Amino acid sequence: MAKNKKEIRYDSRYPSIEDLRTRAQKRIPRFAFEYLDGGCNEDINLDKNTSDIRKVELLPYYLTSHTESKMKTELFGHTYDAPFGIAPVGLQGLMWPNSPEVLAKAAFEHNIPFILSTVSTSSIERISELTEGQAWFQLYHPTETSVRDDIIKRAEAAGCPVLVILCDVPTFGFRPRDIRNGLAMPPKMSITNMLQILGKPQWAYNTLRYGQPNFETLRPYMPKNLNLKQLGKFMDQTFSGRLNEERIRPIRDMWKGKLVLKGVANESDAEKAIELGLDGIIVSNHGGRQLDAGESTIRPLTRIAKDYGDKIRVMMDSGLRSGPDIARTIASGAEFTFMGRSFMYGVAALGKKGGDHTISLLKTQLQQVMEQICCEDVKDFPRHLISNS
Repeated sequence: MAKNKKEIRYDSRYPSIEDLRTRAQKRIPRFAFEYLDGGCNEDINLDKNTSDIRKVELLPYYLTSHTESKMKTELFGHTYDAPFGIAPVGLQGLMWPNSPEVLAKAAFEHNIPFILSTVSTSSIERISELTEGQAWFQLYHPTETSVRDDIIKRAEAAGCPVLVILCDVPTFGFRPRDIRNGLAMPPKMSITNMLQILGKPQWAYNTLRYGQPNFETLRPYMPKNLNLKQLGKFMDQTFSGRLNEERIRPIRDMWKGKLVLKGVANESDAEKAIELGLDGIIVSNHGGRQLDAGESTIRPLTRIAKDYGDKIRVMMDSGLRSGPDIARTIASGAEFTFMGRSFMYGVAALGKKGGDHTISLLKTQLQQVMEQICCEDVKDFPRHLISNS
């Protein structure tokens, strides 16, 4: 079982996510950092995600009777130690070797959820082993029904309590940095990239130690000895990110655990998720990596939470970078939050200590906000929201 009380301790040299980002940039090759850090097109929505969250203001009640602030949050029958978790990130091992396992272990020890992506670099079975079956799994929808069903059966056998299905990647995002760096589909490794690797010896050493990153969950479905060009074609042929009601219904029938739709960006899709019998939604725009002309996540969240928060569990990711950001988002209507880049910055900056550091840092920041505004329980955050409407 996960430890009930993980000591909250972080490295005082890096007291913010921005500090971790700065160190991560120095420790990993540029192509890996830009894959992690960038959005799509001109990065408009990437920047807007965070800036719009930070327009939210909270009201303190200083003369209110206050005993203690508790971060524990119930979600899908499990009480987590904090109202945030680790979002799914693809190609994690590219950014820092063995990072999915580092983060999964840290999440388990801190009793927060970790979501493994279909296209991450550790398998469902390995992450389930590290988390005693508590990790969630995100399904990137396969074209073939047989592959879909087999992956779902594996997630069930591994004990995953929550299956997350992704709806906001109907097509690959147009990401100029990745295109320049050869990380588009199909990917390629250029001389420039090789020189970047030589300039980051610790990253290179760890990559040699843990092996070239691969899509471990997908290994059973991949032809042997694929080169990079063939891998790109395999991914393009094997997966179709476009999700609709007809594709969701058989997943709902097959999956007996909690089912969550990630990538919801409007009220209509939230209503359809309820009609289809889903248990939760994650309001998200894929971290600003898919649609540069869309809304920031906090805007549809406030509307969706108001209209449907009593009918389905409403969560949010994209743009959060601090404990105050978590507080602002929950005050705006989210029951739970997830972050991807923030944790990857932590691991890229601090290696095997990065997961523990980042979770401890965010817990400390969030606890301070709760005590400062005299908020005793996470569910009381909306009471502190200053409405600008």
